[in-house]
Order: sequence, then structure tokens, then C-alpha cells
Amino acid sequence: MAAGTQRPTPSTEPGPGPRPRSNAPGAAWLEAARTWLIRSPLTPNMISLAGFTLNVVAAVLIWQTEFFWGGVVFIVGSIMDTLDGGYSRMSGKGTPFGAFLDSTLDRIVEGIVLTAVAATFADRQDELAVAAVVVAVLSSLTVSYTRARAEALGVQCKVGIADRLVRVVILSAGLVLADLGALEPAVYVLAGLSSITVAQRIFHVRRELTRSAAGVTP
Repeated sequence: MAAGTQRPTPSTEPGPGPRPRSNAPGAAWLEAARTWLIRSPLTPNMISLAGFTLNVVAAVLIWQTEFFWGGVVFIVGSIMDTLDGGYSRMSGKGTPFGAFLDSTLDRIVEGIVLTAVAATFADRQDELAVAAVVVAVLSSLTVSYTRARAEALGVQCKVGIADRLVRVVILSAGLVLADLGALEPAVYVLAGLSSITVAQRIFHVRRELTRSAAGVTP
């Protein structure tokens, strides 16, 4: 062997080889369920309307002071409200109108359920709690509006401490635990956090638009 020439050292690293198959339990069942859902006549709009209907039922139960069962139905309806988006993406059945309908029904649901809560406070002549519900409704609607308006201006606006999921959790806890006196504090917390979120989004959009006008990249 010539001087300065090294014999190549056999590599001890394993070659790429065939890619191992996934043996995740239930993977085949999940794929079969996904295929069935895609081929089924079920549409995201049906899920949205089912969730809306359940939330209307929840509002009626709350109006009848059946807070626990109203809270349970509200939770189930809210879960369905979150499933329609995922199903839309997974099945490929989503449409622009479906996205519009989903967002619109979400806003209506918040108003209906909180109106039922306000009615129960009005029956008790609890004016402060009724006022808190009004603030919660206005703030919740404004939280959604600020995001939509910001995105129309080209600004992503998902900031804030009280998005829809947080608001649903707070109200659900207040309803389910209403017999323990949790509903009124939950409404105050909801009104406060929603108002803070509105302010956070306003300042966020102002900052982003100012940066854009100045040509500053975030």
C-alpha cells in the first residue's frame, strides 16, 4: 500500500435499512374510522348545528335554574363546537360558508347562554351580577370581533388571556358548581378577563400596525 494511503475503516453505523412499520395500537381502527367519517354523509355544518342546538337546550335548563344539568349540556355542546373545525380539516368537507356559520353560531351561543344566566340573576334582583353578565357578553363578542378585524388588516391576533376555550371553562365551572355558589364569581371573573383580553388585543394590533408602518420586521 502506498505511503500516506489509509485503508478505509469499516463503518460501525447501521445503514438506513427499511423504515419500520408503525405498530401503534389502534392505528388501523383509527384509520378505518377516519375513512368511514370521510365517506359518511356527516358534514361539519351538521356538527355545528348539533352543538348550537345543545347550547340552546342548556340555556333553557339554566333559565329553569337547572344549573348542573345546564352546565353538563353546555359542556357537551361546546365540545361539539370544537370538533366541527377538526372534522372539517380532516374530512376535507369544509367550505367557506361552513367556517362563517361556525363562527356566527359560536357568538350566538355565548349570547344565549349568558342571557339565561342574566335572567336568573334578575329573578334574584342581583343587579350587580346582571351588569357583570352584560359586560361579559359585550367583552366576549368584542374579543372575537377584534381578531376578525385585525386579520382583515393582515395582523394575526390570537393574543389574550381569555380566548373562547378559557371562557367556556370558566362558565362551565360556574354552572356545574352553581349550587356551591360558584356561578356569580365565575361571571365576575369572565367579565374581568374578557375585558382585559379586549385591551390586550387592541394594544397588540396597534403595536403591529405601527411596526408595519415603520417597516420594522417583528
